[in-house]
Amino acid sequence: MKLGKRTYAPDKRVFLPYVADIAGNDEANGNLRHYIDFSTDCGEWGCPSHEKAETKFRDDVTMRLIERAGLDAEDIDCLLGGDLLNQIVPSSFSARSFAIPFSGLYCACATFGQSLAIASMMIGAGMSKVICCTSSHFATAERQYRYPLELGTQPTPASQRTVTGAGAVLVSDSYPGWRCPEITCYTLGEIIDLGCTDANNMGAAMAPAAYDTIAAHLRETGRSADYYDLIVTGDLGRLGRELLVELLSHDKVCDGSNVNDCGCLIYGEKQKCGLGGSGAGCSSLVYCSYFHKLLTAGQLNRILLVPTGAMLSKDSSLQGESIPGIAHAVAIECR
Repeated sequence: MKLGKRTYAPDKRVFLPYVADIAGNDEANGNLRHYIDFSTDCGEWGCPSHEKAETKFRDDVTMRLIERAGLDAEDIDCLLGGDLLNQIVPSSFSARSFAIPFSGLYCACATFGQSLAIASMMIGAGMSKVICCTSSHFATAERQYRYPLELGTQPTPASQRTVTGAGAVLVSDSYPGWRCPEITCYTLGEIIDLGCTDANNMGAAMAPAAYDTIAAHLRETGRSADYYDLIVTGDLGRLGRELLVELLSHDKVCDGSNVNDCGCLIYGEKQKCGLGGSGAGCSSLVYCSYFHKLLTAGQLNRILLVPTGAMLSKDSSLQGESIPGIAHAVAIECR
């Protein structure tokens, strides 16, 4: 059902009954250490390269999710997801381990929101069970987008740390019989580019897109910001969150009191992780390890999850291009 130009509500109930997550060492020692399901003590996790380790992360969460749901691979209608690497190879290489139809997605760090929205459409079209999985890895992203780790390049004051981890969620048309989060509507993002060219300041590049999508979602649903217990962006970091709150407050969309960010939540203050977390695995890891548990436990009733993405490449930055941003909003509620 179309609620507005960009906002849709599924014509049938779309449940999120099961999740699985895996985190790297730094993430597992951060603020969410008591919520994370499984972690590794090193980025390689016994693999010959960090790229192979990220593929193994995806294998692990997908298999544990299927087993946790009491299903077999043939019960899954489609596997959706993506990552940050060229040609999303960790996603496709992982998918070859499962006899499940696969659709690879890329929307940078906003891919988790994109996958949840598309999964909702698939459930509405007649599918029964879809898995959404996104991942990222500090070492793989650093050497693709910035510099080889061996150089020891110092981060800038506005830098964030790419999250090493993955999160997977089962999207289903079946009510599991307990308090279960469900997707009630979603707002698709538009590309917003205000001319930011600093590839080390992702928060500034993505904050306008987050503002645009949140404002559109509230306008097209007729809801006020306080309808949600939390409005949570994907990976703006501390600076990006401050910019977002300033934009929302300036235009009287909301005062920002219930606005937070997954990148701000994942690392502790004493960890040297810049202005917070980033990466395609940031929002999926934080949702699957933390927010899903709070929703099922009744500590939260409604959240608006707004994964954010910066649509750049290393080449585009070197060629002087600005950084387009995007954000997709997914309303997740227990009712």
